[in-house]
Amino acid sequence: MKNSNTIVQGLPLFEYQLVLNPHEELRNKIMNVKQHVFDTYKASAALYSKPFVTLVYFTGLQQMEAKVVNRLQTIAMGCPPLKIELKDFGSFPSHSIFINVTSKVQVQQLVKTIRTEARHLMKINSDHAPHFMMEPTMAIARKLLPWQFEKAWLQYRHRSFTGRFIADAMLLLKRPVGGTRYEIVSRFEFRHLPVTTTQGMLFA
Repeated sequence: MKNSNTIVQGLPLFEYQLVLNPHEELRNKIMNVKQHVFDTYKASAALYSKPFVTLVYFTGLQQMEAKVVNRLQTIAMGCPPLKIELKDFGSFPSHSIFINVTSKVQVQQLVKTIRTEARHLMKINSDHAPHFMMEPTMAIARKLLPWQFEKAWLQYRHRSFTGRFIADAMLLLKRPVGGTRYEIVSRFEFRHLPVTTTQGMLFA
């Protein structure tokens, strides 16, 4: 029997992520860091996640997916491409290590817009509320064991890293709750169209 964490109203739940995806060269550079954490500290969590800047996590019903996609498409059409600057490492004691996103303002503004205009479509009930990432990061490894975190952070707090990319779109990913692999639902290009155009589409 499925529990309330995987099913609502008799329907299966899916985990969604809305992310910014760096170009291939930078992805490979970040994956090398994640591979080092895995090889050195046996931290399998480092390889589970892809090198994304996550904007929103939420759990939803597939029946709502089309409405979410339409709303995100409209939001993206009014958004300009984002210049993402990455520098050095940070941590959430005592479980996560990430690369700092230093160009936060544009990303935070996008997240605020999504929260204002799409939150009601991403929330099933009080037990399944969306999580908006107001402090953007590039995750290296989450859910580390205490000893893994302590040893890895001792090294990475002194390491340097630089990278940058232009985010010209955002990706919506999904997987069944409890699943391991995300698939791409849709890609939303940032087109920076006039506000009146996007508002007309939003309320059409």
